[in-house]
Order: sequence, then C-alpha cells, then structure tokens
Amino acid sequence: MAHDGAVTWVVGGGGLLGGQLVAGATAAGHTVHASKVPWHDPAAAVSTLARDAERLLGAFGSVDLLWAAGAGVVATGQEALDGEVSVLGAVVDELLAACGRHPGTTVRAFLASSAGGVYAGSADPPFTEATPPSPLSPYGTAKLAAESAVRRLTGCGATVLVGRIANLYGPGQNLAKPQGLITQLCRAEVQRSPLLIYVSLDTARDYVYVRDAARMVLAGMDRLSDVGPGAAVVKILASQTAVTLATIVGELSRITKRRAPIVLGTSASTPFQTRDLRFRSTVWPEVDRLATTTLASGIGATFADVARSLRRPGGPR
Repeated sequence: MAHDGAVTWVVGGGGLLGGQLVAGATAAGHTVHASKVPWHDPAAAVSTLARDAERLLGAFGSVDLLWAAGAGVVATGQEALDGEVSVLGAVVDELLAACGRHPGTTVRAFLASSAGGVYAGSADPPFTEATPPSPLSPYGTAKLAAESAVRRLTGCGATVLVGRIANLYGPGQNLAKPQGLITQLCRAEVQRSPLLIYVSLDTARDYVYVRDAARMVLAGMDRLSDVGPGAAVVKILASQTAVTLATIVGELSRITKRRAPIVLGTSASTPFQTRDLRFRSTVWPEVDRLATTTLASGIGATFADVARSLRRPGGPR
C-alpha cells in the first residue's frame, strides 16, 4: 500500500534541463528525488533506477517521473543511441512491474524528446504536433523510439507527456561536451578560438531558454491532471520564434563588441541538418506563454556563465 504524498522524480538531474527541473520543482515546494545513475554501466544504471522506482512507488501516493537524461546529439553514432534507448526501455519494463506491485500509486511521466530530431525531414514548416514526424538522422529515429518506449507506461494507467523540445540553451551546459550551438559560440568567443560551423548562416532554428523550458515542463505536468489515466500527450516546447544563425552570431558580437570567431565548413552530420526548423504548438497554448526570455537576455546570461566557468581555476579548458 502506497503512502500519501507526492514526489517529483528527476532522471538526468545533472544535465542542462534536468538541473532546472530539480530547481524549479524544489522552488515550487515539491518533494524531489534526483536519481544518481551510473550511466557508464548500462546494467547498473537500470538496476539503480529499478530500485528507485520500487522505493518511490512504495512510499508515495503519486509519482511524477521527469526523464531528462540522454547525451546523444545529431552526430552521435548508432551504437551509443541504441544503448540509450535500450536503457530507457529496460527502465520502462521495471517501472511497469513496479506499477503492478503498487496499484494504488498514481504515475505520471515526462520524456524530453527532440523537436528538431523528429521533424528534421518534415515538410511545410512551421511544424505542429499534427505534423507527421520524419527524422533524417539516427538521432531523430532514436528519439521516436524513446517516445514509443515511454508510451508503454500508459499500459499500467500512467499518464504520459512527450515534450518535443526545440534547441535548448542557457547557463549550465556541460562544456566538456560539444553540445549547444550558442554555448559553443560563447566558448569560442571567450577562448578566441575559431568554431567550425557546419550549416549555412541563414539556417533558421528555434531556441528556447532552459529555465523557460523547465517551467513549461512543470506546467505541462500540472495539465496532465485534466487528462485521463492511460493517455499520452505530445507537446512541442519551443519559443515559437525562429532565428537564423547569422542573427545569433550578430547578437553575440553585439554583447562582446567583437566579431564572433567562426569558420564555415561541412561534416558527416551536415546532411542531417535542415534549413528551416520553425515550430508552432497547438496543444495547451497557455503553457507557451512561459517562454518569456528574449534571445538577447538568454545569450547574455549564457555568455556570462561560460566565461565564469572557463576562467574559474580548475574549470574546463
């Protein structure tokens, strides 16, 4: 028999989005559990999360799982992507079993998916939740597989929110990984080292500030209360304002008063990059109003954070 009370369970709490989800849920007064997962060992990772699932479903009457884990990017190899999806699928199996042992516990789940990954090959932007997904890369295909895995939780009566997120940016990105164009531009500027750009300067993307995205996720979880058990909702989480790479480079130059150090080139992932990725959400439009951070403010905050991190003794190089 589950006890009373609710818990917000964050997987991937050490990442860019996960860290903001932990902070936002804590600030809202939620009881928060952030799993410490040995991702380097897939079997141990599954075992750790299985134990957490059993403990949390046995101790609380309501469990909100926020899955923000995943290190894959467009250029990630197939083997690594398959590994991530395999771990997620195994955790879903464990969670389904735990749900069966604790039928009195209400479970809701959120998955951080990728709008850019799943809609990269779709036609007629701006793309909405009604647009048929059409991934161009193994990364996008893996995101759809992850969505399918999490949807299986509806089989035990869980309610699922799939968040197809635009390009996340903001303070807190891991500088040891080549992730996040805005973060990498800021790093190149601080270090005055040229950044090789693999897409045209007129490429249009949607950038959503990470704190706004976290607020949107938490608001979406609240909205799941209006959705019946065993249902799944897909929601695009984006600023819904597309900007070109040239605009981003220009904004960074305005902030730093220097020309951004970029070099245009090509890579193996270039064919997976589409020219126009605009989004327009039609689901829960009131949630979209939480995307309030301007591009100028967001880039400024990101640049300041990157500069502090790189100049801190012992920081990344």
